[in-house]
Amino acid sequence: MRFALILPFLALPAVADVQTVLEDHILPGYARLAEETIILADAAQANCGPDALRPEFHAAYDAWISISHIQFGPLEDQALTLTMAFWPDPKDRTGKALTRLITASDPIVDQPDMFGDVSAAAQGFTALELMLYDDQADAAYACRLTQAIATGLARKSESLSAAWPVFADQMRTAGADDNTRFQSQMEVQRALYTALSTGLEFLHDQRLGRPLGTFDRPRPRRAEARRSERSLHHIQLQLAALEELAVAMTDVDLTATSAAFDTAKARAEALNDPALVGVADPAHRFKVEVLQQAVRAVQVAVIDEIGTPLGITAGFNALDGD
Repeated sequence: MRFALILPFLALPAVADVQTVLEDHILPGYARLAEETIILADAAQANCGPDALRPEFHAAYDAWISISHIQFGPLEDQALTLTMAFWPDPKDRTGKALTRLITASDPIVDQPDMFGDVSAAAQGFTALELMLYDDQADAAYACRLTQAIATGLARKSESLSAAWPVFADQMRTAGADDNTRFQSQMEVQRALYTALSTGLEFLHDQRLGRPLGTFDRPRPRRAEARRSERSLHHIQLQLAALEELAVAMTDVDLTATSAAFDTAKARAEALNDPALVGVADPAHRFKVEVLQQAVRAVQVAVIDEIGTPLGITAGFNALDGD
C-alpha cells in the first residue's frame, strides 16, 4: 500500500501539546526498552540457557514492539532500525548470518565494542529469537553469541533512550531560530502522524499481509516471530501502542478511530492463533483477512479524524496491498 502525503495550506486544528506525546508515549517507551534490554543482557550473563532466558527475552521484545513505530529521531539518526530487529527477512539473512558466525566460531562475540560491526541480521531481536528457539549444535559458542546479541541490544537501547531527551527538546522548540531540525510545529505534527499512519501500514501490509500471502499460496512461515509464537502478540501490541499514540497526539473527538481500534483488537483477540499458522486453512484464513480489513478501517478513521484536520491527507487505493 502506498501513501502520499499532501500538505495543503490549512489552519491547524486544536491539538494536544507535543509534550503529551513525548511524556506519555515516546520517552517512557524508549526508557522501558532500555530497562528491559539491560535486564535481558544481565540475565544472559548469568544464565544463557534458552529456557532460562526466554522470560527476559519476551519482556524486552514486548518493549521494542511497543515503541518500534517511532522510527524518526534517534532510531533513524543512529541507523538502528534493522539492527534492532531484522524483519521482514524473506531470504533468511538472519539464519545465514548466524550460521557464518557459528561455523567460524568467530571470536568477535567476545568483543562487545566490535560486535556492532557484524551483519545487522545477526544483531537484533530476530537473531536472538532464533538462538533461543532453534537447536544449536555448539552450545558453548551459542551461549557466547546469545550473550553478545543481548549485550548489543542493551547498548543500542541505552543509546536511543539517552538521545531521546535531546531530540524531544527539538520537537518542543520547533520553529525557534536556533532549531535546525524542525522549522515549524507542523513538521512535528507531520512526523507524529507519519509514525501513526506508517505503523498501521506496516501492520496491514507486513505483519498481516506477509503470512497471508495469497489464497492459493499462503505464507505462514513468513509470519514475524513465528518460532516463539509471538506473531499475533506483536499485532496486539502494535494496535495498543498505535491507539495510545493516536489519543495522545490530538485533542479532537476520536469516536470513529476508537471504535475502529476496538473492533480490530477484538478481531485479534478472537483469532487464538499465536503463530498465524491458520492462514493456510481456508476457514481460519478468513478470520485473519477480517482482522486485516479491520486494520484498514482504522487507517480510514485515522485519516478522517486526525490526518485531514491536521491538513495532512493520506490517500491510498483501497485494493492496493490486499
